[in-house]
Amino acid sequence: MPIDMKNHSGEIANEPGATIPNGAAAAAILATGAGCFLVSAFAWLGDAFPVVARFFNFYNPTGPLSGVTTSAIIIWLVVWIILSKVWGGRFVPMGIISIIAFLLLGLGFFLSFPPLGNFLQGR
Repeated sequence: MPIDMKNHSGEIANEPGATIPNGAAAAAILATGAGCFLVSAFAWLGDAFPVVARFFNFYNPTGPLSGVTTSAIIIWLVVWIILSKVWGGRFVPMGIISIIAFLLLGLGFFLSFPPLGNFLQGR
């Protein structure tokens, strides 16, 4: 039985210049970068501003960390769902998506280091 190699655009997938929809994968990659950044950004905001720390305190024994991680996970999932609905069957430029995702990952990584966080807080 032959395998149907046509993608959503009607082109044969192994022909030169054919595009296979990659929107769902791009949505997952970009949402992951955003989620990684949000964990560090929320943690930094909780450390910098007492009112934000109180907002993120969902469970007293763990303090603000409970709200930081829970909020970042919820936003990551929402971003992933929205982007995969919008980009699901489309071809999106994976290069720029990957660059943005790695920039967000890098920003989150560096923001998690106390010397940088203290510098940004003016300490």
